[in-house]
Amino acid sequence: MALPEQAKARALRILERRDVSRKELTDKLTAKGESPEDAAAVADWLEDLGVINDARYAGMVVRHYAAKGYGKSRIQNELYRHGIGKELWEEALEQYPEQEETIDRLLRARLKHPDPDRAEIKKATDALLRRGFSWSEINAAKDRVLGSNDYYEESI
Repeated sequence: MALPEQAKARALRILERRDVSRKELTDKLTAKGESPEDAAAVADWLEDLGVINDARYAGMVVRHYAAKGYGKSRIQNELYRHGIGKELWEEALEQYPEQEETIDRLLRARLKHPDPDRAEIKKATDALLRRGFSWSEINAAKDRVLGSNDYYEESI
């Protein structure tokens, strides 16, 4: 089966801007008027050429969001949102770096007073939860940050 030239050209224009997952590519092509069959055929062709690779793309997503200070849970949501299959998540998440320093920095930035009250601590920990960090990571960070007396002098 010959691939429609218009669908190939559209796919290549999409990929000129940024990498995308297979699902994102097929969704964008169908949104631009290509049939689902043509979109899938073009995606197959590009996969065979190695231009799109969901495993490579998943690793890129993990590194990108980890560098922005997001936790594993949020990164898993992003992998899902980008259409990466769950079978690729585990391997991609092996690239997730240690985040202790990041969590500590984010917590320090949220705590404004030398002796924060419960409401301020809750607000700060809720923000970390929304960023995708686990309770165990957040509690460990609270122990490190609130147990340290020199933290406030560092942040001033």
